[in-house]
Amino acid sequence: MRFRHPDGSTVHLAYCTNVHPAETLDGVLAQLRDHCEPVRRRLGRDRLGIGLWLAKDAAHALVTDPSALRGLRTELDRRGLEVVTLNGFPYEGFGAEEVKYRVYKPDWADPERLDHTTALARVLAGLLPDDVTEGSISTLPLAWRTAHDERSAETAHAALLTLAERLDALAELTGRDIRVGLEPEPGCIVETTGDAIAPLAAIGHDRVGVCVDTCHLATSFEDPHTALDALAQAHVPVIKSQLSAALHAEHPHLPDVREALAAFDEPRFLHQTRTATAAGLRGTDDLGEALKGDALPDASPWRAHFHVPLHAAPAAPLTSTLPVLRAALARLVGGPHPLTRHLEVETYTWQALPAELRPRARSHLADGIAAELTLARDLLTDLGLKELP
Repeated sequence: MRFRHPDGSTVHLAYCTNVHPAETLDGVLAQLRDHCEPVRRRLGRDRLGIGLWLAKDAAHALVTDPSALRGLRTELDRRGLEVVTLNGFPYEGFGAEEVKYRVYKPDWADPERLDHTTALARVLAGLLPDDVTEGSISTLPLAWRTAHDERSAETAHAALLTLAERLDALAELTGRDIRVGLEPEPGCIVETTGDAIAPLAAIGHDRVGVCVDTCHLATSFEDPHTALDALAQAHVPVIKSQLSAALHAEHPHLPDVREALAAFDEPRFLHQTRTATAAGLRGTDDLGEALKGDALPDASPWRAHFHVPLHAAPAAPLTSTLPVLRAALARLVGGPHPLTRHLEVETYTWQALPAELRPRARSHLADGIAAELTLARDLLTDLGLKELP
């Protein structure tokens, strides 16, 4: 979906396909048929933006076979779909029964992360619509915190410098400006937007910046305006933003709140949980840990890294951090010029929701994704952007 900003530029809105498990190119093609096109039809649109997640095998197939890349581009066009952004964070196995810490491998100290991201950039350059020259990729925020030492930091820094050089060369070769954003996430070396400033300022390149995920922003209790102002002052570009909402518990000391939270403690993904105390941010790696005894102070609200559907906050006594998303979006695209032109709805946890909230059929999932995109569209038009055909 495209929108005209008051300054005349185009802002793109997509939804991320990492909600649909697929490791191979054939799986990706099936996603377009079974999920993406049905969402487009529900929205009554001739064209729908999708943020593709390409696992390592799918990316390898596309980057090594020009005919396969042309075939994917043709299939996108045939189904009324377009791609300006990729999710390059998960490497493989994102649809596995247990993902947890595996999603942080390989990290940026591993040459495979650089090779995979380079492949994604080359693929995206070939997938961009004819009238679009700028593409974006979100990626791992360096590493999970326990897997990083001084030597790893130096290796990761060198890898990002190499990435920037490769993106420059790709732009010169293709005329397509592909940019990559580190996506701050709780528990990682770059947990907050503030943590991103030093390593990205050290890179000092406008093709390597930050991806602002509004669920992660909220989970870490970051104020959107303060965070985005700090990035701007440090000249760190916002490459893209993932529009998502975290799970919020206002009174985590109450038994009924604990019981409601326990329903979201599931085995597939990590749900890092945080609370803001007078002594600073406190947290656990997973929601289940937070619910055990006094592992996490409960005098103040808790937020958990669980991407809840934008249009459907959990029932009381829980809610979502949709207000944080609204505030961030106002700052991102509500000013005289957008801070980023690539927005992506990223609720990948539909099948991890409590059983009574999960989509019971493929059609229900398409309905839910369409409802999320409708909400995001309304937020954008309320900010003065005009929806384009």
